[in-house]
Amino acid sequence: MPDRPARLPVGVTTAAPTRASVGLRSDRGPILGSVMISIALIAIDATILATAVPAIVKDLGGFTQFPWLFSAYLLTQAISTPVYGKLADTFGRKPLMLFGIGTFVVGSVLCAVAWSMGALIAFRALQGLGAGAIQPAGMTIMGDIYSVAERAVAQGYIASVWAMSAVVGPALGGLFSDHLSWRWIFWINVPLGLLAAAVLWLRFDERPEPHERRPIDWWGALLVAAASALLLGLLEGGIRWPWWSWQSGVAFGGTAVLLVLFVRVEGRAADPVLPGWLFRHRVLNAATVGAFVAGMVMLGVTSYIPVYAQQVLGAGATVAGFAVAALAIGWPIAATTSGRVYLRWGFRSCLLLGAAFGAGGAVIIALVGPDSPVWLLAVACLVLGLGLGYVVSPSVVALQSAVEFRQRGVATGANMFARSVGSAVGVAMFGAIANAIVADRLGGAEAAGAVELEQLPVGVLDPALQAVFLAVAACALLLVLAGLMMPSRLVDGPDREPATSE
Repeated sequence: MPDRPARLPVGVTTAAPTRASVGLRSDRGPILGSVMISIALIAIDATILATAVPAIVKDLGGFTQFPWLFSAYLLTQAISTPVYGKLADTFGRKPLMLFGIGTFVVGSVLCAVAWSMGALIAFRALQGLGAGAIQPAGMTIMGDIYSVAERAVAQGYIASVWAMSAVVGPALGGLFSDHLSWRWIFWINVPLGLLAAAVLWLRFDERPEPHERRPIDWWGALLVAAASALLLGLLEGGIRWPWWSWQSGVAFGGTAVLLVLFVRVEGRAADPVLPGWLFRHRVLNAATVGAFVAGMVMLGVTSYIPVYAQQVLGAGATVAGFAVAALAIGWPIAATTSGRVYLRWGFRSCLLLGAAFGAGGAVIIALVGPDSPVWLLAVACLVLGLGLGYVVSPSVVALQSAVEFRQRGVATGANMFARSVGSAVGVAMFGAIANAIVADRLGGAEAAGAVELEQLPVGVLDPALQAVFLAVAACALLLVLAGLMMPSRLVDGPDREPATSE
């Protein structure tokens, strides 16, 4: 691919490199590597504990608390992402990225020496705060140092990191737990995090243009509070407490009140965390819809297909893992090749192509039955992965190209936040569907709660998961909406405002 120096001022151009930039041609490779390592760490840590829970509980106790090892990490990561996106525009990408890596490494060290389940949960939350900075800052750096034509390849690398982490994470967790100690799950983050920080420190020379420093929007913390209440209600509703309970009422009622307050105060803020123009921007709205739906679909597939493959089709854990791994193959392939599509036919065509693949893969999953071969699930995941790759990665490229440099961080952060909320909504919705059908077949929620997953008969589990897959297919159809909302091309080339009509 054509190269361009990594030391870029505000207002990045996409012109071909000049002879003066040849001496800096190697800068972008190490920067990309640093971002990939950082994102790999936060992606793997979202799943690596899944196979290590028995060892952790045996060592620390707290069996009833262990779900918070996942919820605390995902919650703090999700709620902090939009705030960090704004800070990346205010203080620069490099300082925020280094802060995120440092916070994540410190959190990892504390997790490794945790003395109780409560301490481990608290330190996982600290890890999540670091991860919340790494994700938007890293994705924004990719938008800064690569042109529109080059971002597809860069996004393909990043997509491959996310996809492979979903498969590698649980395997590494089991490996460390069986042969070393679960604490090595966190110790391994330290050298890799320090390496990523050192490369970024030495090779990324960020030179933002001087501009008027506006006051920090402290009232933007209302968004963090609202997001915390919403995600808490979605992640724990139907699990730790019933959906129709006072806890859910407090969580969702508090969300509504905090959002109303947030909208009122942000309308008067000089430099709000989520500016109003984000919600009036056609490209950003399309990208947000795509990210939200992708988050929902991903959770439905990765959470329930392994269960279906093992408990209904009778496959082993390894075979079930390979079926889901097909998703990790299709996504990077589509992300890497999407540049040829949107540069030739436009972003709308690219997203609609992804919507077609995504809907097709989801429909195949919905048609799978107890007599279907496992390889059919793998084919469905591969097709679905192609669809998500042609939607999610080009959407990020489009939104980063459609806003100014100073707005790129907040736009990227908002998109990452939409995907996190979509994942939480997917967990809640698909879990409620499955639980309702299981309870109906077994004669009530109490009877269903007393039965372990392995004890559920196929006649009960199959219709429950079939209903989930139908819901996933219905959600995947919403990817078409994201494609129709997206303008076909950007006016006057890359990094310009998008067209509002064809």
